[in-house]
Amino acid sequence: MKRREFLRLAALGSVAAFTFPTLAGSRAISGPRYRAGALGLEELTIPELQHLLETGKYSAVSLTRKYLKRIAAIDRRGPALNSVIELNPDALALSAASDKERRTKGPRGPLHGIPVLIKDNIGTHDRMTTTAGSLALAGSIPPRDAFIVEQLRNAGAILLGKTNLSEWANFRGDHSTSGWSGRGGQTRNPYALDRNPCGSSSGSAVAVAANLCAVAVGTETDGSILCPASFNGIVGIKPTLGLISRSGIIPIAHSQDTAGPMGRTVTDGAILLGALAGADPRDPATADCAIKGHHHYTRFLNPDSLGGARIGVVRAFFGFHPRVDALMDVALAAMKQHGAELTDPVDLKIPPGLFGAEGEVLHYEMKADMNAYLASLGPNAPVHSLQEIIEFNEKHAAAELKWFGQEDLVKSQAKGPLTDKAYLDALAKSRRLARDEGIDAVMDKHNLDALVAPTTSPAHVTDWVLGDHILGGSTTLAAVAGYPSITVPAGFVFGLPVGISFFGRAWTEPKLLGLAFAFEQATKARRPPTYPATIEDSTVAG
Repeated sequence: MKRREFLRLAALGSVAAFTFPTLAGSRAISGPRYRAGALGLEELTIPELQHLLETGKYSAVSLTRKYLKRIAAIDRRGPALNSVIELNPDALALSAASDKERRTKGPRGPLHGIPVLIKDNIGTHDRMTTTAGSLALAGSIPPRDAFIVEQLRNAGAILLGKTNLSEWANFRGDHSTSGWSGRGGQTRNPYALDRNPCGSSSGSAVAVAANLCAVAVGTETDGSILCPASFNGIVGIKPTLGLISRSGIIPIAHSQDTAGPMGRTVTDGAILLGALAGADPRDPATADCAIKGHHHYTRFLNPDSLGGARIGVVRAFFGFHPRVDALMDVALAAMKQHGAELTDPVDLKIPPGLFGAEGEVLHYEMKADMNAYLASLGPNAPVHSLQEIIEFNEKHAAAELKWFGQEDLVKSQAKGPLTDKAYLDALAKSRRLARDEGIDAVMDKHNLDALVAPTTSPAHVTDWVLGDHILGGSTTLAAVAGYPSITVPAGFVFGLPVGISFFGRAWTEPKLLGLAFAFEQATKARRPPTYPATIEDSTVAG
């Protein structure tokens, strides 16, 4: 039996054996089982890790072993975060090769020997599988690496494993629960284990927050990097559409999909962004990257970047929680104290009709893009079309549909080709409302460098009955426009992290990174998690 077939059958026949502990009884498996600081990796940045590698205190092998031990200690056992869906069986061999290259040729760059986790919708042609968390793709190994995986390997990074996610990147059904997948089970928030990690890049965010890796890669269509980064107290970067290639990544919609960095600091995010960026002939959207992108984003990280910066405050995205508003006002005061010129408020909001147009575009593109991806897997793919995914879920409903349905997949399957007038009109409307009459218009009117708003609400309790219930957020305009946005920790509400987002025009990552870095250095709001069972047990201030 081929390995691919074995993995597929094992996943289908033994779901319970491969999922990690659920929320039931979470108070009994909270933080005390893990002694914080025991493995010496807490809050170490990429530059600090490189220093340890260069001085010989760590090797890539010893560093990888420490991360693997930490994953075993707190991801698989108590507090059982369940953020890593699969470990790379070749991680130690890759680390040994990295050490040898460092000794003989020197490091390739800042990611050489650094362990990185990637989301399980990012293709790798190795001994790991790529499933988007779905049992329908259990055992699937793509015929080649995704372009960004090639970029990571070329940078010398160590692929430590893959992270759990909201299944199909959270585009499957109504009343979905973020952080849950049929293959991986439920990922939990390290700031309160009964709270949700948001999604769809749930595992990537949690793994970074809990120091299970140096940095991780997530993907976003609308909020899937920014929301989990905010919920888990880390930095998330949603880049301009076309800065990072999507080839080899399981898609939702090509007009909005992008991968992006997730790290504990803006510096680490900037390092990873430079490694991931690049023009890829397989992704036409990246054609401008060679001219407008960069490979060394750390040179834009100036702690004085707030001085003289013109920033628009989008008050329309406030107001969903008084404590979040109060926290944002403290953040705005810090920006002003460091020289920012705030236009407060600016007239920007979600215009009528945008959500409907966005949904239409996503449903049309999901069908076309998913079918194209599955065709790229070749004749031995576990499933060959979106229709077969739907049929698989119906056949295996006890495992796949026990908490919520697949309405988005069904709606997508009902759509016609991308030549349909309904699709073309919705796409044009989305871009006009989000770009021309949205972000671009307000930034032109006030001559702004960036816009700022709360990223989203504090984490809600994970609820498999009612699904997600996020109070508000600011991700949609930048997502639909294909424009960049960066979320940075701003503080805590009842011990739960809350992020603030800097967003703006296309290809303004250098400006946004500078502002985010200056804010981060001025506030230093991040605090590592303590893995309480509930917010009642939290020791994190706020």
